[in-house]
Amino acid sequence: MCGSTPLHPHALIQGALRQNWTPLLSLTGEALPTCSLFLLLLSALVRQAHSSSSSSSSTSVPPQPVPPLAHTLQKYLTALQPLLPPDELEHTRKMVQRFGSPGGLGKKLQQGLEKRARHSHNWITDWWVQWAYLESRQPLAVHSNPAISLPRQDFSDWRGQLVAHMQICSKYMRGRPLCMELYPQLFSSCRVPGPKHDHVVHYGRPRRGPTHITVVRNYQFFQLDVYNSDGTPLTQGQIHAQLCRIRSQSWKTDKEPMGILTSEHRHTWGQAYNRLLHDRINKESVRLIEKGIFTLCLDSPVMRISDEKYASRMAAQILHGGGTYSNSGNRWFDKTVQFVVGEDGSWGLLYEQATAEGPPVSTLLDHVLQYCKKTDTVRAPLIPLPMPKKLYFYIDPAIKWDIEMAKQNLDILINDLDITCFNFQRFGKEFPKRLRLSPNSVIQVAIQLAYYRVHSEVCAACDIASLRMFRGGRTDYIRSPTNQMLSFIQAFDDPAVSREAKIELLREAAEAYSQLTDQALHGHGIDRHLLGLKLQAIEEGLSVPRMFMDTAYGLATHWKLRTGQVPTNTDSVMCFGPLVPDGYAVCYNPQPDHVHFSVTAFNCCEETNAEKLADTLESTLCDIQELLHPPA
Repeated sequence: MCGSTPLHPHALIQGALRQNWTPLLSLTGEALPTCSLFLLLLSALVRQAHSSSSSSSSTSVPPQPVPPLAHTLQKYLTALQPLLPPDELEHTRKMVQRFGSPGGLGKKLQQGLEKRARHSHNWITDWWVQWAYLESRQPLAVHSNPAISLPRQDFSDWRGQLVAHMQICSKYMRGRPLCMELYPQLFSSCRVPGPKHDHVVHYGRPRRGPTHITVVRNYQFFQLDVYNSDGTPLTQGQIHAQLCRIRSQSWKTDKEPMGILTSEHRHTWGQAYNRLLHDRINKESVRLIEKGIFTLCLDSPVMRISDEKYASRMAAQILHGGGTYSNSGNRWFDKTVQFVVGEDGSWGLLYEQATAEGPPVSTLLDHVLQYCKKTDTVRAPLIPLPMPKKLYFYIDPAIKWDIEMAKQNLDILINDLDITCFNFQRFGKEFPKRLRLSPNSVIQVAIQLAYYRVHSEVCAACDIASLRMFRGGRTDYIRSPTNQMLSFIQAFDDPAVSREAKIELLREAAEAYSQLTDQALHGHGIDRHLLGLKLQAIEEGLSVPRMFMDTAYGLATHWKLRTGQVPTNTDSVMCFGPLVPDGYAVCYNPQPDHVHFSVTAFNCCEETNAEKLADTLESTLCDIQELLHPPA
């Protein structure tokens, strides 16, 4: 139920996408085949209604606790048990015990973290964002930016777009309020490359913040103001007229896809960024893209393929644009939020994670789509609108060379990514619930069993737990496999083990994972705490503790399975690249009677195969269903 506490006022969302469309007509009366496929028009409200409500989104939630050191170290050793042979585990146990002993370094570092927690907004978030995102030098495309692919639409029935006021009310999880302070940061923000680390700029302001979005079509960027001169948002008809104008200016594809530069290795892009900004025109264009409320990417159609492969192709299009001969030039990967709408019916959202991870973004998307069901009753004022502004770039030989290198590197990366999406239709989240099992826990057990069937071993895997119960909280990892999960996996395909015994082992595995989930959600996961201890040592000018140099720690953090449950109220699926070259990423969205999955891997690794793991996962889920509910 919607409470009375609003989102930070200058982040009240505006704009939405109607789910039924009729063809837009160009100024000459022709249907607009490319521009008839949009508009997820969101914007941040830049006027502050009440100054006191700006802090209401975070003051109602408690600070994130620093877990007890002894508990974290014991849970770390327990997590290692399924992954290490006994002799290596014993070696690591002695090292961990020394670290956590009364005279060990762990006590000193724990005290430092507790002091940091008393004097900071959140003791780990700034470190986490810096370490996990801003210091990473890998390209944002594939490696970092997740994509949310939404169900294919029939764009033959366009009714236009509506822009009106709406607000996200306070959200709750397990009866506790969630921190809402990330929502205003999603808009009018952008990541900026640097030589050693990046930074994020937020241009949203309670008053006089940016009033435009960026629209990109055929590699050409446009500034589209979404507010009238009197401060009211543009109406449906006004937006339609402005998009027709943009279309009339972007018939041909620009020779140089400037957006490709943002897909580069961060150090390389940082150098090109500095060269680019030496020119005044380039600097103005880049700043307008960075300041825009969000970016709308209008993609050209891609080659037709079979319905079976369409979901995978559509997800890939949203994730990286399909390559330099497709729509990758219609991206600015540094931008926090990009809505992608393709002429072939593909549409979705691409976002940069330094500002927020998946849960707030999926909540925002659900809220937008729910708001779309309302009727637009706003009449357009009789105010002439200025022409949308095309953003120009001066490309000298050095920048042209940067673009050519970026094109080559992005195509190599895209060709290396193996992505498979499928819709598992035998059951959804209601089936496990009827058996008093956690749907997420059952899916996690199935993923590990599928991996075991393909690779004959278990591996370090991480699932995402949201820490938004706490002020400024981001995420922690839920680790698998557990000892209980390993016991079930080893017994499942053993004909000597009875069905009853397998069911009991499955229940124990699911319950153990549910307990880990609950601990992580309440701030008692182990991975952010371990990271904090390591970074606290560096902060104090100490050597990195030996525990973090141990081969066991390297194995335990070599995430061969990057997983993520991103539940939404729509038939969408999130996808992202693996964390390690020899790993997978598996994302899923459980619906009542089906589950959407995406599986990615890198072709450069001969041992991994996304399609094979996806097929095995599908058959494994069927086997688990038959175990729990055998056919009569």
